Amino acid sequence: MGNGRNGITYADAGVDIDAGNALVDRIKPAAKRTDRPGVMAGLGGFGALFDLKAAGYVDPVLVAATDGVGTKLRIAIDTGNLDGVGIDLVAMCVNDLVCQGAEPLFFLDYFATGKLEPENAARIIEGIAEGCAQSGCALIGGETAEMPGMYEAGDFDLAGFAVGAMERGAALPAEVAEGDVLLGLASNGVHSNGYSLVRKLVEVSGLGWDDTCPFDKGPLGAALLTPTRLYVRQALSAVRAGGVHALAHITGGGLTENLPRVLPDGLGAEVDLASWTLPPVFRWLAETGGLAETELLKTFNSGIGMVLAVDEDRAEALEGLLVEAGESVHRIGRITQGKGVRYTGSLL
Repeated sequence: MGNGRNGITYADAGVDIDAGNALVDRIKPAAKRTDRPGVMAGLGGFGALFDLKAAGYVDPVLVAATDGVGTKLRIAIDTGNLDGVGIDLVAMCVNDLVCQGAEPLFFLDYFATGKLEPENAARIIEGIAEGCAQSGCALIGGETAEMPGMYEAGDFDLAGFAVGAMERGAALPAEVAEGDVLLGLASNGVHSNGYSLVRKLVEVSGLGWDDTCPFDKGPLGAALLTPTRLYVRQALSAVRAGGVHALAHITGGGLTENLPRVLPDGLGAEVDLASWTLPPVFRWLAETGGLAETELLKTFNSGIGMVLAVDEDRAEALEGLLVEAGESVHRIGRITQGKGVRYTGSLL
């Protein structure tokens, strides 16, 4: 084949195919570590295959979820601390799937940047693989897009896509009733929501990402990049033990907006804010910005990352199961007649 007149290559336009191929080779071992029953092929094909029968399902219903990491990525980019955002990406998807009663089966990622830096990209995708491994979910594919002119130097974006399954008839929420006990599972920080406000409050504080964290050890940026907790294995164990009527992943909108999503018409929730201690990061954010408690509760998880609505007769047993699995569990309230969330007590 003859050469063009000017000899310009795709690399001259800013896209390095060889770097992309090298990245795929680098991340194959990380993806392989996430293998589980049902995976039919490795990375590199035009599509990924998964065998539901091999995964143990008889009459499955599929459940899908997609999400991103949001503006938390800005802190990761600015600090160069990239290892945890892949876990965030997986958590935001699979923690949603489990709320439907589904077991996460496989995950695909989309990583877009202006200039591919294989080492940084590998750190991010290896974090994704770690999140998948922790939640029993196989990383079976993805896309790396190098798009010069679309992103500033060093910038990137992430999106994730998770598919899970459950046997027909096992969907949640189901049979939520007045008197059900609300078990709150502790978060380990801000997770991946509200970071536009977090960044604004850090600006107001006058601190930089490398400054000493006022609420934890180490630099402020590193503390705010603590990866989102994965609740999959613990939550599925509780569901399979019986007595769980609903799960709510407490993301953007906080308890105020997320609890009503799993409640039938005519039922609300009463939450006792004195039943857990507000973690230091949220207290610092609230004090820095003079945030009202209502704003805190509808923006952040405020220390509760997942809520289970459980049968009152099963509450003690399920609490014990979750504690044994390593969870910090708080009885935060009950399902009541009414609409929305009503709060008693105070966090601040």
